[in-house]
Amino acid sequence: MGIDLAGVQAGRLAPADYAREFADCETPLTAHQAVTEADRCHYCYDAPCSQACPADIDVPGFIHRVAQNNTRGAAELILTANVLGGICSRVCPTENLCQQACVRNAQDGKPLNIALLQRFATDQFFADGGKPLFVRAPATGKRVAVVGAGPAGLTVAHQLAVAGHDVDMFDASPKAGGLNEYGLARYKVGENFASKEVAWLLSVGGIHFHPQTRLGQDVQLNTLREEYDAVFLGLGLAAVNDASLGSAEPAGVMDAVDFIARLRQSTDLRQLPVGRNVVVIGGGMTAIDAAVQAKKLGARDVTLVYRRGADAMKASPKEQAFAKDNGVTLRYWSAPLAYQQQNNQVTGVTFSVMAQSDTGLVDTGERYTLAADWVLKAIGQAYDPAPAGTAITLKQGRILINEQGQTSLPGVWAGGDCCFGGLDLTVDAVRQGKIAAGSIAQALSVATSHADFAGEHAHG
Repeated sequence: MGIDLAGVQAGRLAPADYAREFADCETPLTAHQAVTEADRCHYCYDAPCSQACPADIDVPGFIHRVAQNNTRGAAELILTANVLGGICSRVCPTENLCQQACVRNAQDGKPLNIALLQRFATDQFFADGGKPLFVRAPATGKRVAVVGAGPAGLTVAHQLAVAGHDVDMFDASPKAGGLNEYGLARYKVGENFASKEVAWLLSVGGIHFHPQTRLGQDVQLNTLREEYDAVFLGLGLAAVNDASLGSAEPAGVMDAVDFIARLRQSTDLRQLPVGRNVVVIGGGMTAIDAAVQAKKLGARDVTLVYRRGADAMKASPKEQAFAKDNGVTLRYWSAPLAYQQQNNQVTGVTFSVMAQSDTGLVDTGERYTLAADWVLKAIGQAYDPAPAGTAITLKQGRILINEQGQTSLPGVWAGGDCCFGGLDLTVDAVRQGKIAAGSIAQALSVATSHADFAGEHAHG
C-alpha cells in the first residue's frame, strides 16, 4: 500500500497557518454593505422568504430596520422569533429556504443575502453587549424539566423562563448548546460564538443548567414526571450508525462526530493529530465538515466517498462545492466493503462500485481500494431510546409527537432531531421548540386556572 504508518501526527502546519485555515468561512458585511444589500429588498407583502423560514422570522421587517440603521430593532425582530438567530445566520441552509424563496431569486437569480444580513444584525447586537430584549414575567411557581440543552431544549427553556416558569435543564455534556457547541465546523462558528449566545440566552434568568447529567443514569424520566409540572425531551441523536464492515475496526477508524467535537473544543489546534491520507465515509453535513477540517489540519489527501450520486447527498451543492474548493476529493457511487490493515492499523478502505437500477442500489461487482491511515465515519446518527425508556411511542426509530409536540406520555413533550418528521436542522429544532413551549405554557396555564377555581370553590 505504501502507507507511512507514522503518518498520523499533530502540528502539520506552521502555527500562524491554523488561524488562517480555521478563520470564518464567510466574510461578514460591513455597515455600508449591509445597508446597500438591504436596499435591494422589495419588502414583499405576505413575503415568501418569511413563509420559507421554519422559525417564522419577519424577514422583510428586520431587513427594513437594517436599511434604516436600526440594527437593535432588527436583532429584536430576529431573536424574538428565533432566540438562536445568531448561530442560525451562520449554519442555516438559507440557499434552500428563505433565499431560495426570495422574489429576486426568481427575477434575476440574485436573491438577497438574508443570512449575512441576519448575521450583521445579530452580531451588532451581541457586540453591544447583548443588552436585554426580554423581561421575565412574575414567577408562576411552575417547574419544568428540559432534558437536552441543544437548540430545541434551549428554545423551550428560554420561552418558558420568560413566561415566569422555573426551568431545570439537564445535559450529558459539560456545556450547553448541543450540536451548535460540539457538532459544527470550527470555520463556521468561531470565536466561541455558540457559548456566548447560550450565555446570553441563559441570562434572562429562571433557567438552571445541570451539566454532565445523563437521563437514564443520573436522572430518570419517571422521577422527572413526578417532580415537575412538565417535561421536555430534546435528546438529539446520541447513537452513531454502525460501519464495522463485518470485522473489528482497526486503529485509525473513528466517528466523524467525535473528531469534530474534539476539534471544536480544542484550545490549541497544533496539538490535534490528523492522518496523511484521510478517507471520509458519508454524504451529509457531518461528512463535509469532517473532510474539510481534516484537510485544513494539514492532511495531504482527503477523499469523501458516498454510495450514491451527488444529487442524493444530504449535503447541499453549495457545501459540496465548498469541500472541493478546499481540496477535498469527492467520489460517488461507492459503498465501503472492507478495511485494509497492517498490525491493527488501518491502511486503506476497499469500496464496491454501485449503480442505480429499477430495483434500487446495486453492487456492480467492481472494486477499488483507497489508501488511508485515517478513516472518519459519517454515515448518520440515530436516536438512542434507552435513556427515556420504552414507554414512549416511536416511529421509524424516533419519538412520535403530535402537532403540539406532545409524546405518548402525559406531561412529556419532545422536539428536535430525536423526533420523527423533522428536518434535522437547527432552525427546525427551534421551530419545534417554540411549538412545544407554547403547548406546555398553555397546559400549565390551564392547570393553574383549574387550581385557582378549585381553591375559590373550596373557600366559597
